[in-house]
Amino acid sequence: MALLNFERKYRVRGGTLLGGDLFDFWVGPFYVGFFGVTTIFFAAVGTALIVWGAALGPTWNLWQISIAPPDIEYGLALAPLREGGLWQIITVCALGAFISWALREVEICRKLGIGFHVPIAFGVAIFAYFSLVVIRPLLLGAWGHGFPYGIISHLDWVSNTGYQYLHFHYNPAHMLGVSFFFATVFALSLHGGLILSALNPAPGERVKTVEHENTFFRDAIGYSIGTLGIHRLGLFLALSAGFWSAVCIIISGPFWTRGWPEWWDWWLSLPIWS
Repeated sequence: MALLNFERKYRVRGGTLLGGDLFDFWVGPFYVGFFGVTTIFFAAVGTALIVWGAALGPTWNLWQISIAPPDIEYGLALAPLREGGLWQIITVCALGAFISWALREVEICRKLGIGFHVPIAFGVAIFAYFSLVVIRPLLLGAWGHGFPYGIISHLDWVSNTGYQYLHFHYNPAHMLGVSFFFATVFALSLHGGLILSALNPAPGERVKTVEHENTFFRDAIGYSIGTLGIHRLGLFLALSAGFWSAVCIIISGPFWTRGWPEWWDWWLSLPIWS
């Protein structure tokens, strides 16, 4: 179906969650809606506050700019703008923009009459961010446990948090998250490579069909998950990676305060070794 015909077929009224016909509009090929407006608002305010925070700092070096959370001593209270209050407001703006974007995706799904797989999948990414800047700081009793907004400072925070638990790679949820990340790349690289090889034949040869693609994997590993199955598998692997990466940091501190290698002592205590 030609793109213009597609737009005429699906650019219909309705499907909005808030705003009704008042916000049911497009800008060019992009649907906006009420939550599109709120996304633009939160993103613009958050970006402006980041620029303001950079102006208050000692450098304009993009690598060194950092918006730090409040000190631990502020607990869960509001902090002055220059002492972490900016970080708190920027966090609210970020969550407002992310959630607004997800709700805008819901409205688009309602217009197209399709399932809500896309906003649900994006919701897992939002949960991963939410766990770092809201859930874990709440459980630990201070906003200062959130990560700073910056490039080098964020990497330093990740490194320091890992060293607090001696060796973060021994975190079992971290192991699951990393395994799912690798599995996601592996599965979708196989899928993408197969599609390209089928649709880009040698000169003079015909484009291969789905049956050729299925046959390749039946010959290679004895089984083909199918064209729909590979996308379901890819989505499952990707969402699992995001979910377990969130779990691995939530349990570090609130539920486990010692070094992660020590957690595995249960294995040495099994009666089979006695």
